[in-house]
Amino acid sequence: MRVIRFTYLFFAITQILLATLRTVEVVKIAFVLSVMTFFVNCGINYVLIFGNFGAPRLGTTGAAIGTLTARILECVVLIFYISRKEKNLNLSDYLHFDRMLAKDYFKLTTPMLFVQGLWGVNTALQTVILGHMTTAAIAANSAASTLFLMVKSTAVGASSTASVIIGKAVGEGDMAKVKRYSNRLQKMFLVIGICSDIFLFFLRIPVLSLYNLEPETMKMANTFLIILSIVDVGMSYQMPTNSGIIRGGGNAMFVVKMDLISIYLIVLPLSFFMAFVVKASPAVVVCCLNADQIFKCVPAFLESHYGNWVRKLTRE
Repeated sequence: MRVIRFTYLFFAITQILLATLRTVEVVKIAFVLSVMTFFVNCGINYVLIFGNFGAPRLGTTGAAIGTLTARILECVVLIFYISRKEKNLNLSDYLHFDRMLAKDYFKLTTPMLFVQGLWGVNTALQTVILGHMTTAAIAANSAASTLFLMVKSTAVGASSTASVIIGKAVGEGDMAKVKRYSNRLQKMFLVIGICSDIFLFFLRIPVLSLYNLEPETMKMANTFLIILSIVDVGMSYQMPTNSGIIRGGGNAMFVVKMDLISIYLIVLPLSFFMAFVVKASPAVVVCCLNADQIFKCVPAFLESHYGNWVRKLTRE
């Protein structure tokens, strides 16, 4: 933590700049940076964690150094790219303050920031719930979550893409195009979900074999991944629809309210009840913890097809 804490400054700058580029449909640099930092991070990890090529054996500190180095390099390369290639994007513009824009921005994003913070609390509470069951459940959840997060990145990418596409269509004022794009994108989300589900289901065994797990933990992790492969279909639909289409269309409060209700009035109370009152198995508790990824599909579908979710946020 002493080393890796410095990565968040560089990570924040990089993410803001990449988000800016995405909104003007410049995405290739993000892919290049991801590939570059992947190999840099893995290379430094290999050298410093295990002390290869005569380097000191630093263990987890070596992993932190690898992450920090990759984040610094990523940030420097991106700033250099923008200063050289993107003539319409001046870095000095980030130092300009617009009072009216700031007021509009924080009015819109404050509820979203609040909910994202609660998501962090939710993640910690989920770990607490599983952690009070068995040590095998903690290890199994850690192994299963790593692979699930890798597959989840497709839904996150679909959300970002949908947000840009829908936001641009709303800005053009063509409501027929907005609705048409929304319907087509949702069909694509279902295809992405089914493909991710198949990928996760068949990849679980070879990936888990890379871990040195006890038989009980291995069996539990396998069960968790089967559950998560089903969950992934719902997540791949509802996340891009809610966070990409509906929020990208300007109705952020719908997503905020739905997340608050689903997490703190349904998922967490149900999970605590099943874990500590009913004493259900870890597999049942994992189902409860991820149940929102399924039932949020219903309000997402209804709002995107029949709700008034299009909001024009820019001033004339």
